[in-house]
Amino acid sequence: MSTLSAADRVEHWRQTRNLTIVHLVIWFVFAYGVHWFALPLNNINFFGWPLGYYFSAQGSLVVFVVQLFVFNRQQHAIDVKFGVHED
Repeated sequence: MSTLSAADRVEHWRQTRNLTIVHLVIWFVFAYGVHWFALPLNNINFFGWPLGYYFSAQGSLVVFVVQLFVFNRQQHAIDVKFGVHED
Protein backbone atom coordinates (compact mmCIF):
# COMPACT_ATOMS: atom_id res chain seq x y z
CA MET A 1 0.00 0.00 0.00
CA SER A 2 1.39 3.36 -0.97
CA THR A 3 1.36 6.52 1.06
CA LEU A 4 -1.26 8.98 -0.11
CA SER A 5 -1.06 12.72 0.11
CA ALA A 6 -3.72 14.53 2.10
CA ALA A 7 -5.45 15.65 -1.11
CA ASP A 8 -5.47 12.10 -2.48
CA ARG A 9 -6.90 10.73 0.77
CA VAL A 10 -9.69 13.31 0.66
CA GLU A 11 -10.45 12.54 -3.00
CA HIS A 12 -10.36 8.77 -2.39
CA TRP A 13 -12.80 9.16 0.50
CA ARG A 14 -15.06 11.48 -1.54
CA GLN A 15 -15.30 8.97 -4.39
CA THR A 16 -15.82 6.05 -1.99
CA ARG A 17 -18.50 7.96 -0.08
CA ASN A 18 -20.33 8.96 -3.28
CA LEU A 19 -20.22 5.38 -4.56
CA THR A 20 -21.62 4.13 -1.26
CA ILE A 21 -24.41 6.71 -1.30
CA VAL A 22 -25.40 5.77 -4.85
CA HIS A 23 -25.53 2.08 -3.97
CA LEU A 24 -27.50 2.74 -0.79
CA VAL A 25 -30.07 4.69 -2.81
CA ILE A 26 -30.34 1.82 -5.30
CA TRP A 27 -30.68 -0.62 -2.40
CA PHE A 28 -33.43 1.51 -0.83
CA VAL A 29 -35.38 1.72 -4.09
CA PHE A 30 -35.34 -2.05 -4.54
CA ALA A 31 -35.78 -2.91 -0.85
CA TYR A 32 -38.69 -0.55 -0.19
CA GLY A 33 -39.76 1.40 -3.27
CA VAL A 34 -40.57 -1.59 -5.46
CA HIS A 35 -42.57 -3.19 -2.67
CA TRP A 36 -44.69 -0.07 -2.20
CA PHE A 37 -45.89 -0.43 -5.79
CA ALA A 38 -46.16 -4.23 -5.87
CA LEU A 39 -49.91 -4.33 -5.21
CA PRO A 40 -50.90 -2.30 -8.32
CA LEU A 41 -48.49 -4.40 -10.40
CA ASN A 42 -50.32 -7.56 -9.35
CA ASN A 43 -53.03 -6.72 -11.91
CA ILE A 44 -50.54 -7.69 -14.63
CA ASN A 45 -49.68 -11.38 -15.03
CA PHE A 46 -46.27 -12.66 -16.10
CA PHE A 47 -46.22 -16.39 -16.94
CA GLY A 48 -49.31 -16.83 -14.79
CA TRP A 49 -47.88 -15.09 -11.74
CA PRO A 50 -48.56 -11.51 -10.62
CA LEU A 51 -45.92 -9.08 -11.87
CA GLY A 52 -45.65 -7.53 -8.40
CA TYR A 53 -44.45 -10.89 -7.10
CA TYR A 54 -41.61 -11.01 -9.62
CA PHE A 55 -40.57 -7.43 -8.99
CA SER A 56 -40.71 -7.54 -5.21
CA ALA A 57 -39.78 -11.10 -4.34
CA GLN A 58 -37.54 -12.18 -7.19
CA GLY A 59 -36.35 -9.02 -8.91
CA SER A 60 -35.11 -7.37 -5.73
CA LEU A 61 -32.96 -10.36 -4.86
CA VAL A 62 -31.39 -10.43 -8.30
CA VAL A 63 -30.65 -6.71 -8.11
CA PHE A 64 -29.01 -7.12 -4.68
CA VAL A 65 -26.69 -9.90 -5.88
CA VAL A 66 -25.72 -8.00 -9.04
CA GLN A 67 -25.24 -4.84 -6.99
CA LEU A 68 -22.70 -6.58 -4.75
CA PHE A 69 -20.53 -7.51 -7.71
CA VAL A 70 -20.87 -4.09 -9.35
CA PHE A 71 -20.02 -2.28 -6.12
CA ASN A 72 -16.98 -4.49 -5.59
CA ARG A 73 -15.73 -3.80 -9.10
CA GLN A 74 -16.29 -0.05 -8.83
CA GLN A 75 -14.63 0.20 -5.42
CA HIS A 76 -11.67 -1.81 -6.66
CA ALA A 77 -11.29 0.62 -9.59
CA ILE A 78 -11.23 3.56 -7.16
CA ASP A 79 -8.65 1.79 -4.99
CA VAL A 80 -6.46 1.01 -8.01
CA LYS A 81 -6.69 4.62 -9.18
CA PHE A 82 -5.26 5.80 -5.86
CA GLY A 83 -2.83 2.92 -5.42
CA VAL A 84 -4.40 1.47 -2.28
CA HIS A 85 -5.71 -1.78 -3.76
CA GLU A 86 -4.96 -5.21 -2.40
CA ASP A 87 -3.07 -7.70 -4.54
